[in-house]
Amino acid sequence: MTDLSALVRPDRYPRSSRYDPAWLLDLDMGPHPLWLLEDLAESLDLRPGMRILDLGSGKGATSVFLAREYGAEVVAADWWIAPEEAAAVFAEAGVGDRVTAVRAEAHALPFEEGSFDAIVSVDAFEYFGTADGYLPYLVRFLRPGGQLGMATPAMTREVRELGAIPPHIKDVVGWEAMAWHTAEWWRFQWGITELVEVTSARLQPDAWRDWLLWARAGAGRRADGPSTADRAVIDMLTADGGEFLSFALVTARRV
Repeated sequence: MTDLSALVRPDRYPRSSRYDPAWLLDLDMGPHPLWLLEDLAESLDLRPGMRILDLGSGKGATSVFLAREYGAEVVAADWWIAPEEAAAVFAEAGVGDRVTAVRAEAHALPFEEGSFDAIVSVDAFEYFGTADGYLPYLVRFLRPGGQLGMATPAMTREVRELGAIPPHIKDVVGWEAMAWHTAEWWRFQWGITELVEVTSARLQPDAWRDWLLWARAGAGRRADGPSTADRAVIDMLTADGGEFLSFALVTARRV
């Protein structure tokens, strides 16, 4: 298994490397959230004082990062994590005065239109954002010129093009891989609406390796050894070797 020190990579992720890997793994809900967000943010213009919606914020690591690293006022919205649980994370991290936790379902957001300077979503958009009508709904919550950025599991080729989900992926995630689209799929899906200008749509370099490092580190911390789920993800990524699996990083501005 991977040692925690492998999750400290200041040459590749200088901001994320200032965060305790053990703390991050305690908030684990998927591949390294700060690596994804730090890479995504390179294609965004995040500034102090911005009001940012962290959509699908999970246990709160990305919201802490947005508040600390960019001086943002953050609304952390998640359906599965109780606001009280997230608020405790924010208070402990010293950003409780800048991050507000809200329980919200992505299709029924309790916010006024035009109330955010940016909306960011890390490893969550695949669960609610692939429907044709979702972007037109979501973009209403951005002010004119506001920014949208998301990082989501991706395929290097569309499943429809392949004709089937590759077996080593299907065995682990099943039909969910149908929502793991290519970066170019997302570019077209957003751009065709003419509601946003897509500013970047790319696959994260070596995303599968990053995911594998994270999976091995998490498995290595379990007192009883790696779980069946740990081994399945590790085997899937090892078998794939970057042939199909990646992460799409997509950014846009409301026109």
